[in-house]
Amino acid sequence: MKRESIIGVVAGAVFCSAALCAFAFDGNRGIAGTAVQEQQGQATVSRAGGKVLVAYFSVPETDGTDASSGASRVVSNGKLQGNTEYVATVISDATDGELFEIKTVHTYPGSHQALIDAAKKESDEDARPALATHIEDLEEYDVVFVGFPNWWYDMPQPLYTFFDEYDFSGKTVIPFCTHGGSRFSDAIKTIRDIEKGATVLDGYAIVRDRVAESKNSVLKWLEHIGMKK
Repeated sequence: MKRESIIGVVAGAVFCSAALCAFAFDGNRGIAGTAVQEQQGQATVSRAGGKVLVAYFSVPETDGTDASSGASRVVSNGKLQGNTEYVATVISDATDGELFEIKTVHTYPGSHQALIDAAKKESDEDARPALATHIEDLEEYDVVFVGFPNWWYDMPQPLYTFFDEYDFSGKTVIPFCTHGGSRFSDAIKTIRDIEKGATVLDGYAIVRDRVAESKNSVLKWLEHIGMKK
């Protein structure tokens, strides 16, 4: 799949680990200074009809890397979660949405540097990692949230496999991502290009070092788009 290159002007080249993307932090914040929103012309969503699915891909780092230096990990109620997993659980609780974890057949490294390297290799190869989990009955759902970390200015490669596998025509797709400063990069455009028959909202992006305190911001966003129960 052809990708558009993204050039960021930054003071030095820094690679982040939580979002696993080339780090170009822009310092922006959204509601209450906890998240970066991308809601230009954001539509509202009707809650009438079918169920809500909250699909997410997340790889919590388990090697003890401190979150302030970029690790994709949140400890909530004593449970270790990846950044995107944590946001997905907040959305699921607030919308009565069914959680669905996008898992790959192969296991990603839990250590910080190894995970960065694995993500870069997959990106360079434009890989399509095989998925171990599959949605049983997509027709049940009218609204599908899809969450992922920004890896190397892009969606993780398993998300390409995910969107190749399912046709979301007639459904509302609401992306959300965790990132190190690059927000969605070109992911929204990419999803719209792949899922031409779906209504794809602008989505919600949360900077990595604010994820643990982002619950209220996420709830306000969900209320804004008409998805909070």
